[in-house]
Amino acid sequence: MNNPEPLQDQSDRIIREDECRRLTGICRTTRYQKEIKGEFPARRQLGGRSVGWLLSEVNSWLNNQPKAQLKSA
Repeated sequence: MNNPEPLQDQSDRIIREDECRRLTGICRTTRYQKEIKGEFPARRQLGGRSVGWLLSEVNSWLNNQPKAQLKSA
């Protein structure tokens, strides 16, 4: 009997530009500049001119960002 292969962990799927921008709220140029400085996860070459990011790496980056400080009035 064949066992079906387990579904890929959704946290390790590849996300594309639109989803990356939605998740981070950071535009493409700023993310690219941060990536060059090592301040944002490196993109993965998917073929030709196509790139993506591992969702797990983007989520880890988001979780490690400092929380916003609220100013008291």
